Amino acid sequence: MSLPYINRELSWLEFNQRVLNEGLRADLPLLERVKFLAITASNLDEFFQVRVGGLMLMRRSGRKTPDVSGLTPLQQLQAIRRRVQKMLDDQYGLLANELLPALAENGIHPLQMKQLDAVQTDQVSAQFHANIFPLLTPLSVEADGDPPLVPALQLTVACKLVDEETKAIRFVLIPIPESLGRRITVTHSAGGLAFVLIEDAVANLAGTLFPGEKVLSTGCFRVTRNGDIAVQEEDAIDLAGEMEDVLAARKLSDTVRLELQVPLPRDLTRVIQDISQAKPQVVYRINGPLGLSSFMDLAFLPDFDRLRDAEWPSQPSAAMSPGESLFDAISRHDILLHHPYESFEPVLRLMEEAADDPDVISIKQVLYRTAKQSRVIDALIRAAENGKHVTVLVELKARFDEARNLHRAEELQRAGAQIVYGVKGLKTHAKICLIIRREAGRLRRYVHLGTGNYNESTARLYTDISLLTCRPEYGADASLFFNAVTGRSKLLRFQRLVPAPNAMKPKLLELIASEAERARQGDPARILAKVNSLQDPEIIAALYEASTAGVDIQLNVRGICCLKTGGKRRAKNIRVVSIIDRYLEHARLFYFHGGGDPEIFISSADWMGRNLDRRVELMIPIEDPGARRQLLRILETYFKDTAQASLILPDGSSERILPAKGKKPFRAQEYFFRQARRAAKAREHERAMTLEPHVPTD
Repeated sequence: MSLPYINRELSWLEFNQRVLNEGLRADLPLLERVKFLAITASNLDEFFQVRVGGLMLMRRSGRKTPDVSGLTPLQQLQAIRRRVQKMLDDQYGLLANELLPALAENGIHPLQMKQLDAVQTDQVSAQFHANIFPLLTPLSVEADGDPPLVPALQLTVACKLVDEETKAIRFVLIPIPESLGRRITVTHSAGGLAFVLIEDAVANLAGTLFPGEKVLSTGCFRVTRNGDIAVQEEDAIDLAGEMEDVLAARKLSDTVRLELQVPLPRDLTRVIQDISQAKPQVVYRINGPLGLSSFMDLAFLPDFDRLRDAEWPSQPSAAMSPGESLFDAISRHDILLHHPYESFEPVLRLMEEAADDPDVISIKQVLYRTAKQSRVIDALIRAAENGKHVTVLVELKARFDEARNLHRAEELQRAGAQIVYGVKGLKTHAKICLIIRREAGRLRRYVHLGTGNYNESTARLYTDISLLTCRPEYGADASLFFNAVTGRSKLLRFQRLVPAPNAMKPKLLELIASEAERARQGDPARILAKVNSLQDPEIIAALYEASTAGVDIQLNVRGICCLKTGGKRRAKNIRVVSIIDRYLEHARLFYFHGGGDPEIFISSADWMGRNLDRRVELMIPIEDPGARRQLLRILETYFKDTAQASLILPDGSSERILPAKGKKPFRAQEYFFRQARRAAKAREHERAMTLEPHVPTD
């Protein structure tokens, strides 16, 4: 008998709905609601590029094999369209009926060109001719020529023109460069901020681009192209060059979505569909502004702090003294950091200290996604320039970050670093840095292992775990890891670390099976896990079996969950929650009761086939007693949330978990922030009472 599964794509759409539900909450600050709306739009952009693009390729190839949920590619595409249409209705209903009126009431005035008075119209016209007109490049649509290439995800204004002498009709496209931004500001009698959207201004003033012609009609549209184009590594001699070809191919790939802003004249609609080669089933008619992801900048407008959440500043870790050498701190004991409640600064300081420390001989690191202005890469460049042996595995297959990774890899190479472009056939997603230092005539290895990227920007927005250690076994495993990924050998003979793709899934299946066997013997059995996504059929089957045996299974799954909850048999002992809050839940944490001798792990990998079978990942056992207690508290705290948590239902949808009658809502992320602040203050007070000296940092 086949096991029950929720379709991956539909489960992801339910996750995006949970994000949108935050925007629908009237009790949240206004600009936070705008931010959640923008996030859902950005998420949908990537979903269409990757997931829908892949399904369309499957359908075109004639593939009719159903997925584990029983849906063929065509059935999935049909179900996606129905669900997306409902989501669009929710998005644009929220924008028109709630957010735009509320913004105006609070001094942020989105206006249309037809609403402007004479002074405001002159302001828009002046800005258009000074800053926009010179950067526009109209593209003529020739009846007998090749159609112009429409840039992906770029707002484009289509125009129907008539020659005032010959009366000839023609069509022209005006792509709007993203560098121009989205808003043109104008003054407003009520003060505050007032603006029109750039596409409205371009459509209104398009006539100035075409002397001797009259604009009969205009319309705005946006094309999404297939981004599911992979490197053909079997034939690739130069992986970096092959990746550049992939980036170029994405610009010319098939249309997977065409958004048309309505109302739009029929002839313009036909021209746009012909140019984009968009079939009716990929066309979405939108009653509102396109590209809602760009509304994110409204959430960060200056002078409107009252419309945002109060800040939760990251706290210094209580595990080290200000200005103390990271090498000294790690030498005393393992350091576990819970980001962003505890600052990412110690990780950055470790890199920067290693770059300048004359006793550091070598630095080896995996880079997947980095910040635009990356202190990590700056430190690695400085280390190489200082004569240290620097080896960096740069993952060129980090989707949509490929161009940045190529550029930074070239910088590192110029500085003298040894660059390795990933592992053939696999995506390297592990988060690991190995620093080798000479101490007292011997070499000592310091290791950073984590669940998140070496990216100081996202480290302020994502929840993650970092482990800093100099345990010899972990250092030896780190050396084995880098030898394997740079030398293309097998990931074998590890003492502590559990790598994918060869060992992690078998280890997880073994741990789940052990809990199931203990439950059958009548012993207490428990599994707690926090992942971003749960999709792997073997893991899900093992969880069903463990649940049937009586194991208490609590899962915190932020996004995709293909496990079907509920029922009186397979999932009767499984509870799945999902938390959407101000920080993106990103850490992966696993707890297995182990008959009273628990095994606790952090990991770079989700419980998905792609992570466990097709990526280089790491699962890290936590051995320090204090760190183990902290991780268990973190896991258990999430399951107490009654403010931001939702319960995943048997059909894949969710319902918000509410506090018991008479109880105050409990918010896990707020609790973690307050705990970190309390610990930092206690450590500061302790230092003051013991007159511990402050060590300056240069």
